[in-house]
Amino acid sequence: MKNKTRSGLKIICLNRKASFNYFFEDIYEAGIMLKGSEIKSVRNGEVSIADSYAIEKNGELYLINSHISSYKEASMLNHNTVEERKLLLNKKEINKLIGKMQREGFTLIPTKMYFKKGKAKIEIAVAKGKKQYDKRQTIKRRDWNRDKARYFRKSS
Repeated sequence: MKNKTRSGLKIICLNRKASFNYFFEDIYEAGIMLKGSEIKSVRNGEVSIADSYAIEKNGELYLINSHISSYKEASMLNHNTVEERKLLLNKKEINKLIGKMQREGFTLIPTKMYFKKGKAKIEIAVAKGKKQYDKRQTIKRRDWNRDKARYFRKSS
């Protein structure tokens, strides 16, 4: 799923379930600390951030549960596929995010991973979980937009 957008971003992977399961309050761009074999796998697009989230440890943010497949040509020096990866942000941004995480019901969810000027970046959102009735409303709105588009196509 390697897409190139007009702004020069090469999208590696998206977390499509995130917008369905969460309300986004703020969105931040963070760098991600990767090893050599990890960046090779990321360049091949073998990444999944579907079930991942970020936590705070010792005043730093770490991405948990993200899966980066092992790189076949790395042999013995390969990386662990599911491990904590440090997010690279300014201290001011980290403190702001930690403050928002400590409020009730908020979490940090990655929404997109991409390359920007050759560097791997991850877009994280301060999010609050949706209730079941909110999800039903989202499904209803999506179905209505699809039906509306059909009606307009048939009428023209």
